[in-house]
Amino acid sequence: MASCEICGKSKTSGNHVSHANNRVKRQIFPNIHRKKVTVNGVQKTMNLCTRCLRTGVK
Repeated sequence: MASCEICGKSKTSGNHVSHANNRVKRQIFPNIHRKKVTVNGVQKTMNLCTRCLRTGVK
């Protein structure tokens, strides 16, 4: 699984919790997209989370 190359966001773990309060481990994945970004005048493909895309960190 890829992580965001700017903020470092990657998968985390948590629990599925049923109505009977049974707990089963699960993984929570970030919303990662491959985007072309210009870095120092060179176009590069990077893995970015949607939060970094939306805030304009790129």
